[in-house]
Amino acid sequence: MNRAGKALVMTALAAGALTGAGTAPAAAAGDPLLPHPGPDGLVWVPEWTGDGGVASGGAWEGLPTVLTVACEGGGDVRVTMRSQGAEVAAFPVDCPAGGAGTGSVAMAAGVVRAGSFTIGVDASADDIRWSLTVTQPE
Repeated sequence: MNRAGKALVMTALAAGALTGAGTAPAAAAGDPLLPHPGPDGLVWVPEWTGDGGVASGGAWEGLPTVLTVACEGGGDVRVTMRSQGAEVAAFPVDCPAGGAGTGSVAMAAGVVRAGSFTIGVDASADDIRWSLTVTQPE
């Protein structure tokens, strides 16, 4: 599948608050860039390279939702999220060579609706390595 077929095109919803953190030391290949999210986690992608994404269910609209992406390898990724057909988040993350960049968006309860959601990650290069988590902290 080509890059356009893999990527979701979305815009940010004003209800999301975008935050980002600088860089961290690079993880060894095969080591996740983000740790397992624990009991609050809905989704964990420990490692992927290039374009990708995930579809999941089980979201509850009564809790806030946090989407976090970390990446490395030079370049960037564009992250997009849809919930029940609505665009709820879109943000870029810088992916430095020799380190890991992290970006996150925290959405208030009700922004992500009950049921399924999708996340697309569009990498600027096929060798960009990334990880993501979706949590609903209680």
